[in-house]
Amino acid sequence: MRPVKLILSLLPLVYIGWLLIHFTSFDGWSDGMIAGGLGPTVLGLSAIGLLLALPLLLKLLRFLLTPSIPGESKPNAAAEGPAFDADAALARYLERKAAGQGSAEISEAEDAPRPVFGRKIVRE
Repeated sequence: MRPVKLILSLLPLVYIGWLLIHFTSFDGWSDGMIAGGLGPTVLGLSAIGLLLALPLLLKLLRFLLTPSIPGESKPNAAAEGPAFDADAALARYLERKAAGQGSAEISEAEDAPRPVFGRKIVRE
């Protein structure tokens, strides 16, 4: 995929470069850049070309400067394993339940009556 993106990102630069060559190849171009009628057009195309080339140049520099070893993969969080293991949590819960420990919420719920929404429970 990278070569395709690189080629597609070069297409606008090639087109702008062709336009610059086309506009500067006129006979009256040597009279002065701003003096000719196409001076502002060429300056605008040059600015747009530089803006389009800047991200491409930064990506190329980053690609060339970062060493990559073919057999070595980049470390990422997915390779280390998930931060929360649902299977392990379920296994711990079932072990506690089998040992009779259970959770504190279940033991409290058995002692006290269940509250009803909007009513205050009065214990006597």
